[in-house]
Amino acid sequence: MYYKLKLADKVRVPANRLGEDLRVVLLDVLQEQLEGSIDKEIGIFIVVTDIDEIGEGEIIPGDGAVYYDVTFEALALRIALQEIIEGIVVETTGFGAFVSLGPIDAMLHVSQISDDYINHDEKNSRLVCQQTNRTIGVGDVVRARIVSLSLNEREPRESKIGLTMRQAGLGTAQWLEDDHNKEIGQRSVDARS
Repeated sequence: MYYKLKLADKVRVPANRLGEDLRVVLLDVLQEQLEGSIDKEIGIFIVVTDIDEIGEGEIIPGDGAVYYDVTFEALALRIALQEIIEGIVVETTGFGAFVSLGPIDAMLHVSQISDDYINHDEKNSRLVCQQTNRTIGVGDVVRARIVSLSLNEREPRESKIGLTMRQAGLGTAQWLEDDHNKEIGQRSVDARS
């Protein structure tokens, strides 16, 4: 889930940027330091949006920079085990699909898609369920549950997120629409009986 946060930190402004607009410099420094990083308690930083308050600058002997206590706003993604998320398929392979959750991708292994045997149609960048003919392709929106989560604060690109769609109410947007229409059709047949 995405959160708008108000945070505080001490920010180092290098000496070569001291003549510039302080708000702009602080925003630049915070964006460079935080965006794309992971903090296990806060989540994955998406963007630092604004500087709210700037405290007095502090000089540390031997360092030409100035340190400011800053309160700022940021947007972060916090994900948790068993959470249901929606994402976009960005790649398919013989072993599954990679799903973009915004700032990070998750893995949807073929064993977690369906009970069907699944073929990889490399030419059309999609996975095809053999019995039902349901497909998952690049650009499809999927709803899935997070079943494994290993966030790496030091190397965010090494983080691993595993997904499943093998439960009711999960799947591609098309699958969910088809299931809904089938259910409505079944109700009308039952009502006539």
